[in-house]
Amino acid sequence: MPVGPPIHELHFEEAPHVETSIPGPKSKQLLERQERIDSGAVAYPKDLPIAPETGRGSTLKDADGNVFLDFFAGIGVLNVGHSNPHVLEAVNEQTNELVHTIDFPTEARLDFIEALDEIAPSGLQGQNRMVFGGPSGSDAIEGSIKLARHNTGRHGMLAFEGSYHGGTAGALSLTAGKAYKEGYEPLLGDVVHAPYPYPFREALEDDGAAAVCPREDCCGRMSCARSLEAVKAKFEDPYGGHETPGAIWVEPIQGEGGVVVPPEGFLKGLRDIADDNDAMLIFDEIQSGFGRTGEWWACEDYGVTPDAMTMAKGIGGAGLPLGGMMYHEKYDTWDAGGHIGTFRGNIPAMRGGTAAIEYIQAHGLLDHATELGEYMRSRLRDVDSPHIGVVRGKGLFIGAEFIDDDGNPDKELVKAIRKRCYENGVLVWKAGRDGNVLRLLPPLVTTKEQAETGMDIICDAIRTVTENAG
Repeated sequence: MPVGPPIHELHFEEAPHVETSIPGPKSKQLLERQERIDSGAVAYPKDLPIAPETGRGSTLKDADGNVFLDFFAGIGVLNVGHSNPHVLEAVNEQTNELVHTIDFPTEARLDFIEALDEIAPSGLQGQNRMVFGGPSGSDAIEGSIKLARHNTGRHGMLAFEGSYHGGTAGALSLTAGKAYKEGYEPLLGDVVHAPYPYPFREALEDDGAAAVCPREDCCGRMSCARSLEAVKAKFEDPYGGHETPGAIWVEPIQGEGGVVVPPEGFLKGLRDIADDNDAMLIFDEIQSGFGRTGEWWACEDYGVTPDAMTMAKGIGGAGLPLGGMMYHEKYDTWDAGGHIGTFRGNIPAMRGGTAAIEYIQAHGLLDHATELGEYMRSRLRDVDSPHIGVVRGKGLFIGAEFIDDDGNPDKELVKAIRKRCYENGVLVWKAGRDGNVLRLLPPLVTTKEQAETGMDIICDAIRTVTENAG
């Protein structure tokens, strides 16, 4: 029996199709209304002034009837697209029966946990536990902090420069971005940040990496060696000036930091350091997971198993809020109520997550994401512009870093490129420590034809903007 329609049937056919000025009159009314009555914390409409009305697959229609190719996907939430019929059918059936269950056993909950186990990294498959504490990725990170402290007895935490882990107090403590923290200190103490390997920015020679790398089988990348050396010192320097960390939190690929892909040996090195120091290794797969990179989880591409793994975004299937953490069963030392949350029983989202897994498997979307991502990155690399410093990513997790004539980060170029793409019917986003990375997060259901059309528009925008800048 087919699992939902094929991906080419999911979308509005006419995308992209822009009929009005952007934003159009109805969208402007909604944006102005929002500005009058909504919170001052609202951010995204200021950069992307759109008033969405209907979504189908990889396409989004606004209040004025303009149809966009959505290569933004709610910051990587809609991995199986807007309003996927197979997922919505499961969600709506559940919604008609029961919605809120805290953590009482239901088929929806148990089926979802079992489905996640089937796609777990090899070292966790069949020997893990799942916990749900709240509806967001930040909640999942908070749960991981509690898990690490409860199991290691240590309060120290280690994260990385360039990281983003969420906006609640604990998650914000791990997050590296200073702008997110201003005015909210003090946060959790004994949090230290080590350099995340960033080969493009560091521009260091690879020769001699083994001289500083703590791994015997050094991958030969100096940026990786320097980072691992710093992490090791955070644990083992007797004059480090802080409590020994109980755990390491790391994004296998940094998202907000600029779609930064670490060298091959990095996660393996972290695994070794954690093991040598009786610390936990916790992967934040909130943005990089659930098929985004062409693997179910980005860590699989490196062959490294974490002790715990946080997840959110795409796991709710239809964009429903759901955050959770998978961890090795040996860390399941909580007593009843050890980690709680009123909305940890969002079973429509769990039904949606199970249906999304079914759809991805039935339609071969992991391989599709790998192939489509390679095509999209190749199109970006083919743009002949000295302002593209580097193109990187895995699967449909894509970043292009822009620089000025002197090689410095150029966020204004990215801002202008995004605006031109938006005006021509393609939604893209930004990332990077300086906002100078063009980030593409198209749904896994994006077709080759849509990718070709979208990349035509994106590459034309890059050429036009960078030529004018030159």
